[in-house]
Amino acid sequence: MEPEFWNETWSNRDIAFHSANVHPFLAGQLSTLSLRSGARMFLPLCGKTLDIHWLLKQGFQVVGVELVETAVQELFDELKVTPEIIEGGKLKLYRGDNIDVYVGNIFDLSSAEIKSVDGVYDRAALVALPEKMRKNYADQVMRLSGSAPQLLITFEYDQAEMEGPPFSVTRQALNRLYGQTYEIERLTGRNYERFENVSSKVSEVVWCLT
Repeated sequence: MEPEFWNETWSNRDIAFHSANVHPFLAGQLSTLSLRSGARMFLPLCGKTLDIHWLLKQGFQVVGVELVETAVQELFDELKVTPEIIEGGKLKLYRGDNIDVYVGNIFDLSSAEIKSVDGVYDRAALVALPEKMRKNYADQVMRLSGSAPQLLITFEYDQAEMEGPPFSVTRQALNRLYGQTYEIERLTGRNYERFENVSSKVSEVVWCLT
């Protein structure tokens, strides 16, 4: 999953992963993180998800990071917000009221830049990465967030049936990535009758990491 892959994906508008709805797991399960009113949420690899709209309407602050600038531009257009654009260093910052989104590689982002956050919402970041990249990603998210509690969404299916993304991430994989730092609790899930070219069972699962 090199930068060229995601830039080409957005350039070709091959963005079926972008949902036209707020994810029901976010609205239904975010309370399990026990966050205060106005808490600051970190969204890695955020794209232009409508979940950001929902979080802002609920009074949360949002800080995100996204590799593809087109996605960030479209996010602010759809929010009807004219951002302040700050350039400097390796990443560009798009800033609005209660929202900061960094454009660039998450591995080039520092905790000093994003400052403190109260929670992490990973809807489609971990599952977008092949196995060889996940350990570095998980370590970076913990560094950036100060190991803040996470609401994390994964998929589970027979990886032999589809290359991904989204990739299958099992409970065992989560234990290896996050188990030394977090308590990992499965909250709920849903099964898909049809999912890409996968003929076997596909489950989408939401986890609480505290």
